[in-house]
Amino acid sequence: MSVILNAEKVSKTFSNQQLVLKPTSIKINRGEIYVIEGKSGSGKSTLLSILGGLEKPTSGRVYYRNSSFYELNDEKQSEIRGKSFGFIFQSFHLIPELSVKQNIELPLTFNTVDNRLETKDLAKRLEIEYLLDKETTKLSGGEQQRVAIARSLITLPDIVFADEPTGNLDHKTTRKIVNLLSELSNIYGISLVIVTHEKKLIKEPHHLFEIQDGELRVKNRDV
Repeated sequence: MSVILNAEKVSKTFSNQQLVLKPTSIKINRGEIYVIEGKSGSGKSTLLSILGGLEKPTSGRVYYRNSSFYELNDEKQSEIRGKSFGFIFQSFHLIPELSVKQNIELPLTFNTVDNRLETKDLAKRLEIEYLLDKETTKLSGGEQQRVAIARSLITLPDIVFADEPTGNLDHKTTRKIVNLLSELSNIYGISLVIVTHEKKLIKEPHHLFEIQDGELRVKNRDV
């Protein structure tokens, strides 16, 4: 068991003195899946942003490979986010002017990576290889989500952070997407951190947490 990311007592207070995230500690092991359940406004997206290097905590530290992430310079932080972290956003954040292939390969244009996945192989695994030359605006929600997943995996990152990855999808598509994420995490040894409002999103072995009013706790799977 290898710890790749370690958050120690991270918290977040906004400028209006609202405490969004209470002091929280969590360790992310290589190749394992973490699911954080919580209602809207519970603090789960804030925690994900802090873990993913997108939002500096008010207090506490996040260690990536034993380095205090937010104490690194901006260039090094950007390099880690670009190469070692992958992100799947609820609203996909695809660029309409670019083709599916160009959207998937977007992280490669900003980062020089030693290892990467082949676009065609990844697209084939996600069943979107026939869409590579299409515009993303002409895709269904499920297809756009698969493009977003491919983009998050193209650099073969250590960790993929997913914010409500199935929030806009129907049940059938949700199950397909979740199974794909679990499968790809297992194949490539990628850690997966998912925040969601859905109950029992993943059936495969995983670490399950719940966040309420900014407080994270391990959740009983029978609840």
